[in-house]
Amino acid sequence: MQDNYSLAKCEQYGRRLASRLCQQHFGPQPDATLDGPALLKFTPIRQLNLLVVRQLLGRWQHEAQQLRSPYFNFEAEAVRTALTQFMNVLSRHIRLDRAALEPLLAQAAADTLLLAADPALAFERLLLPAASADADEPVPVTELRDALRYLDQDKEYYQAFVDSLPSSNAPLSRDFLVQRFALYQAKHTKAVDAMPRLVAAFSALLPLTEADLWDDGPATPAPTPASEPVATPAPAPAPAPTPVASPPAPASAEPSTPPAPESPAPAAPPAEEPAPTNAVPLYEKLKATQPTAASPLASTLRHSAQGGASPLAERSAPKVGSLREAISINQRFSFINELFNGENMEYHAAIQHLDSLPTADAAMAYVRQELANSHDWSRKEEHVGKLLKLIERKFATT
Repeated sequence: MQDNYSLAKCEQYGRRLASRLCQQHFGPQPDATLDGPALLKFTPIRQLNLLVVRQLLGRWQHEAQQLRSPYFNFEAEAVRTALTQFMNVLSRHIRLDRAALEPLLAQAAADTLLLAADPALAFERLLLPAASADADEPVPVTELRDALRYLDQDKEYYQAFVDSLPSSNAPLSRDFLVQRFALYQAKHTKAVDAMPRLVAAFSALLPLTEADLWDDGPATPAPTPASEPVATPAPAPAPAPTPVASPPAPASAEPSTPPAPESPAPAAPPAEEPAPTNAVPLYEKLKATQPTAASPLASTLRHSAQGGASPLAERSAPKVGSLREAISINQRFSFINELFNGENMEYHAAIQHLDSLPTADAAMAYVRQELANSHDWSRKEEHVGKLLKLIERKFATT
């Protein structure tokens, strides 16, 4: 069931909902703020409220780390005690205005839907600590138990998994935990009505149906506009619809956001256009679409083509059916940290969208017009090259 849902659409709805709720609360009182108790009761969906608090905790801990200095001993007992006391006092004085709350609320709504849409990804995002530069850094089981405090929806499901882990206190690798959860999920299928119940709760706040969150698949109209600008260079106005399918950035939503879900519905051009896509290597096509040779992405592609394996060797690499499955765990952490600035959801939404595109041309347009610009990949030649080779293998003719 989870593969039928679009993470990008969950995020899209999250931004619309956050805009609606914040407008209702802050519209009559623009200077109002929320404290901790009010935050826990801000919406009737307890899970959503808890995930807002979870994000606050994460940012709070990150800011506490910034206090550390090489000039002082932060491990001294007196310092640790004083710092803990300070943070405890600070936690009782939460104050959020609209500008601070809205992006947190949007992400929390998307993560709440994620729990029903993709339990495996929800486990990685909401229970595992954020991926660090060291992909092999072990995870203490106590951190997983602490993360359970912020789950209300299906908490027993995740609690049972944590309880099934080895009883020793030794930290476990992320790779082991991800694989172990996959086995657990295969043996303990979640209730099929989890998403319908959640959609009903959200719909009371802002109309929503399950169909609004479905992943339209490779034959949907949404990816097609992205292929028009690159399939034939002549039609210049075609790029206008391209941003429709881009994965949403976790920025605060604007009041004008509500029309966004209508965008994936324009009439689809004929599906036969994907045919002439694989005659030329992917990096050559993308390089040809760049306005100047100095374009960072074009330079990256050119460097990848010259410094990597020969075209014959690359063509002999096995074709991949899905980028999500072809990307190794180490590569995934590398891409998240280097290409998506540590934003796990942005990475997964982008890969899911690339997997849904029907042609290499559409993938090129998406990489060139959306990802490379929004994430500034001008100095990420090595990682961009690896991603492009995987995309080329996905759309290989043999």
